[in-house]
Amino acid sequence: MDWRPTATWQALRLRALGLARVRAFFDVRGSLEVQTPALVPCPGVDAHLDAPAVDLDGHARFLATSPEYAMKRLLAAGSGPIHQVGPAFRAGERGDLHEPEFTIVEWYEPGADDDGCMQTTEALVRDVAHALGDGVLRHRGAQAGTDEPFERITFRQAFGRVTDMDPSDVDPRRLGRLLRASGVRPPRDASTEELQDLVLGAVVQPTLGIGRPTFVTDWPTSRAALARIRPGRDPDAAPAAARFELYAAGVELCNGYHELTSEPEQRARIEAENLRRVANGKQPSPTDERFLAALAHGLPDCAGNALGFDRLLMVSLGVPAIEQVLAFRVQ
Repeated sequence: MDWRPTATWQALRLRALGLARVRAFFDVRGSLEVQTPALVPCPGVDAHLDAPAVDLDGHARFLATSPEYAMKRLLAAGSGPIHQVGPAFRAGERGDLHEPEFTIVEWYEPGADDDGCMQTTEALVRDVAHALGDGVLRHRGAQAGTDEPFERITFRQAFGRVTDMDPSDVDPRRLGRLLRASGVRPPRDASTEELQDLVLGAVVQPTLGIGRPTFVTDWPTSRAALARIRPGRDPDAAPAAARFELYAAGVELCNGYHELTSEPEQRARIEAENLRRVANGKQPSPTDERFLAALAHGLPDCAGNALGFDRLLMVSLGVPAIEQVLAFRVQ
C-alpha cells in the first residue's frame, strides 16, 4: 500500500506559493477573506451536481459544493468585497481533472458586472501563472500564454465555430452523430440540452483557450443558475445569462456571474431546478430559506466567481493530472 504523497515536494512548495499569491492579490484590493461552514443544510440545487450527504447528530447535512449561499448572506449583511479560499465537494466526480474534494477560490465584487469580474479574473490568473512559472498555461501538449489580453467569445460563437451548429436551434440527431464520431455514446433518452452539454465537454471544450485563455460569455438563459439575464451580445440580441467560464489549454478554470439579486426569481429557479432533479431520478435538495431571506433583505449589485485552484495550479505547472498538485487524493 502506497502511503506517500501524490505530489512532489516541489509541487507542494509551489502550491503554497500560489495560495499566498491568491491571498495577496485580494488583500491589496481591499477584499476581506472570510470562512464559512463546509457543512451546510442545503448545498444548492443544481440538477447536475451532487453534494456528499452527512449525518450530523441525527440531522441531514451536506458538504458544500460552493460557499456561495453563505457568502451572499455576508454580502447582504454589508460585508463589502469578500473572498474565500477553502474546500468544496462534489459527489461522483473523480478523474484527471476532478476530485471529490478540491480547493475553491470564490470572491464577490460589489458594484461590478460580469465584464468587471472577468477583468479581475484575468489579472489573478496572469499573476499566479507568472508567480509559479513563465506565464504560460499548459495541459497535455496544449498551451495558453497569459501576457496578451484573454479572448472573449459568446457561448453561441464557441459552439458554432467547432460544430458549425447554432446551439439555439440545433437538431439533436446531429448532436448525437457528432458525439458518436467523437467516441462518445450518448444516452438514448438524453434531452437536447444534455446532448449540448456532452458536445460542449467532449468536442468544444478541448479547443478552447489554445494560444491564449478564452472567456466564454453569454450563456443560454436555461443555464443561468444564479446569474441575471440581460440582452445578449450576439447579432440577434437574444437574451443571455450574464455568466462566463474561463478556459486555458482546453481546461475549464472557473464559473462567474453578474449575480441575480431578485428573491422571487431565485426561488422560482430553485423550484425549477428541483423539478429537473426529480425528473433525473434524484432527490430534491432542501431550500435554503436563510439564503433567500438575505436576497429579500437586499443583495447589493455584484459579480462573483468560483475558480478551481487545483486546476489553475495544474496548468501553471503543466502537469496532466490533479493528483500531481495534491498532497493526497481522497481515499
